[in-house]
Amino acid sequence: MPRSLALSNDLRIAVARLSRRLRRAVADETLGFPHMSALGTMQKCGAITLQELSTKERVTPPSMLRTVQGLVDHGYVDRTPHETDGRKQLLVITDEGQQMIEETRRRRNLWLATQIDALTPDERQTLQQAARIMERLAESDA
Repeated sequence: MPRSLALSNDLRIAVARLSRRLRRAVADETLGFPHMSALGTMQKCGAITLQELSTKERVTPPSMLRTVQGLVDHGYVDRTPHETDGRKQLLVITDEGQQMIEETRRRRNLWLATQIDALTPDERQTLQQAARIMERLAESDA
């Protein structure tokens, strides 16, 4: 059994709670986490098919179809014909979608920065070190 089991439990809980708190700071409160996650992936990847988006988000295509339809209904995503395969469509973020993502990021960063500013200098330094370590953990293959 790993020696750091208690620490891993504490860290997992803290990360989950912080993540939930940050998810509440959105520019459009009618959207849930799946919508924001899909938009973020589309922003990072550019034009993408539903199948590719489903794979990247690790959800089934029918589930992603419902998520994408909500984004289309809000005007945050457009469907365009695929350049080489007439059976497929590409999903593209609209300007309104881009603005909503940027505003959400601004709100989340502002909330978190305000919380960090309330910490002591030593706590901020510790948090900076922890951020680098957490990034390394997130990118590990093990």
